[in-house]
Amino acid sequence: MTGDAPLLVADKLTRYYGARLGCRDVSLTLHPGEVLAIVGESGSGKSTLLGLLSTELAPSAGRVSYRMRDGEMRDLADLSEGERRLLLRTDWGFVRQHAEQGLRMAVSAGGNVGERLMAVGWRNYAGIREEAIDWLGRVEIQADRIDDDPRAFSGGMRQRLQIARNLVTRPRLVFMDEPTGGLDVSVQARLLDLIRSLVADLGLAVVIVTHDLAVARLLSHRIMVMKDGAVIEEGLTDQVLDDPREPYTQLLVSSVLAA
Repeated sequence: MTGDAPLLVADKLTRYYGARLGCRDVSLTLHPGEVLAIVGESGSGKSTLLGLLSTELAPSAGRVSYRMRDGEMRDLADLSEGERRLLLRTDWGFVRQHAEQGLRMAVSAGGNVGERLMAVGWRNYAGIREEAIDWLGRVEIQADRIDDDPRAFSGGMRQRLQIARNLVTRPRLVFMDEPTGGLDVSVQARLLDLIRSLVADLGLAVVIVTHDLAVARLLSHRIMVMKDGAVIEEGLTDQVLDDPREPYTQLLVSSVLAA
């Protein structure tokens, strides 16, 4: 499941929005091929933590380090803007809850996938198109939709296209923010099966934020439970969900069972 050397390390991450606390003193280590779920109710700090890990937010205190492809562990705050952009376009992916935030809606499906390939040096148009068709197939989008733009797609198709766009460069780390949120239950189940198989096939490391414990159980190896900006419980996913230690986690689990 995981490699020996950590891929991502966060040390005492803290973020304030003015006087309001987003999260405080959060530390974690993520290894290659490991899927970590961050769960909690709205306002628990999980989205803030995801923003800090992905460099979309700057920490008020603490640091995040990432192991580059050359093996060097770099403090993400020390990366140049160019290095950070390259990382985001190639070695990382970010699957957002609202697919329109992760896609270029006026660009064709094939163009959305092809842009990421061009970012890693692909220049042959025929090769790019062929790879885009292959990836559309992987996410269950028919090849004859390659020239359609995402505005013609359903919500589930948009989300699958966003996944193809992010995974085509075979990143080592993918951030996911409520990837099945807002979709019909049947669409959610299909999408979760697709995500699980692609993560396993590609050996991806994933940090996924979700309020849905069923999603966390299906996709993740480890889980962190957040409340009021702090991590209150963490461990192997099945262990935490089957035998929660903290009253808050027990309440979360029982609310799912009662639903």
